[in-house]
Amino acid sequence: MSNLARLLWIACGTLSLVCGAVGIVLPLLPTTPFLLLSAFAFARSSPRLHHWLVEHPQFGVLIDDWYRHGAINRSAKLCSVGFMVVTPPITWMIGAPGWVLAIQIIILLGAAIFVVTRPEGGKSDKSATSG
Repeated sequence: MSNLARLLWIACGTLSLVCGAVGIVLPLLPTTPFLLLSAFAFARSSPRLHHWLVEHPQFGVLIDDWYRHGAINRSAKLCSVGFMVVTPPITWMIGAPGWVLAIQIIILLGAAIFVVTRPEGGKSDKSATSG
């Protein structure tokens, strides 16, 4: 792999890691998908960064639960679905056109069904030992 490609993968991993970290304190931004993207990018560019991420006490558990079980923990599910429920009324209150609201509701309904039907997290070996 060229140095430029490696740097681009590291940049992608770092940017998605920052977005995932922001998602911890800003619930409208999902954490787990960004962490999965970071793990993917770091696996292709930096074994050291990949190892750090998957072994991280908080981030590693989310990644491990998803990779091993396709699982999302209950608090992440509740937070995600909660914000999916309040987003259309906010969109309506700011005066978005009806067609935008309809598309948003359809997409969020599909996303909510996906999130709710995933197994509960906390089954990974890491979560059992981290606390």
